[in-house]
Amino acid sequence: MPYFKTSQEWLDHSVALLEARPSQTRVTARYSIKAARPRKPSDPTARSADEESAAAAAVAAAASDAKPPRGSLVLKTYDPVSGVTLKYRTSKAAEVTRLMYAAMGRLGRAMAGVQDVPEETMQDADAAGETAQGEQTAQQGAAGGGGKKKKKGKK
Repeated sequence: MPYFKTSQEWLDHSVALLEARPSQTRVTARYSIKAARPRKPSDPTARSADEESAAAAAVAAAASDAKPPRGSLVLKTYDPVSGVTLKYRTSKAAEVTRLMYAAMGRLGRAMAGVQDVPEETMQDADAAGETAQGEQTAQQGAAGGGGKKKKKGKK
């Protein structure tokens, strides 16, 4: 089962597979956190007392600067009828968030059989907003242009 190199490639193939067989195809996500592997000290052959204390200090410093645990996300799309398996793995935090929200939503729509509708900007609403602002300024000017004056404080 090879892994895809990019998330977009995995997403496109998964959508195509889900559109072909929406009732049988399954999408799974597995997130795991594993501790970082500690470094092994160099060859511990004959050392003097000074070298051993320096090595012990280095190990203690490495323990205090230990890397935080690393998480990884594995996404899998599987069709049991054809036996097709599509996999993608990442450990990038920003990509994990993007995939969980954007990709899983898109795949969920394909699984439900809902058409993927591209988002459109409402150009009419932008133009309507500009005319509404122009009308508000015209109404303010026609109303006498006056307002309450500031009260002066005692000096």
